[in-house]
Amino acid sequence: MPHITFAAAIQRHIVCPEREVVAPTVGAALEAVFALQPELRGYLLDDQGQLRRHMAIFVDGHAIRDRQRLGDHVAPDSRIYVVQALSGG
Repeated sequence: MPHITFAAAIQRHIVCPEREVVAPTVGAALEAVFALQPELRGYLLDDQGQLRRHMAIFVDGHAIRDRQRLGDHVAPDSRIYVVQALSGG
């Protein structure tokens, strides 16, 4: 099963342990977590269900391409990392 991990910076606001999920896409993986922790949805997604600008998701070390529908494929042994994007100068 795909494994989803949330960065420590996110967990300062909402405790979200690592989980094994049954999901064919990033969106489905997030929905599995939201079913257990609905408060996490508003932190990660905007009102249109798109990934918020300050968030980033990596699947097996690669940034997802579909930030709007979250349709990137997830393999049964994938590792999904949800992090806050960093910016500054």
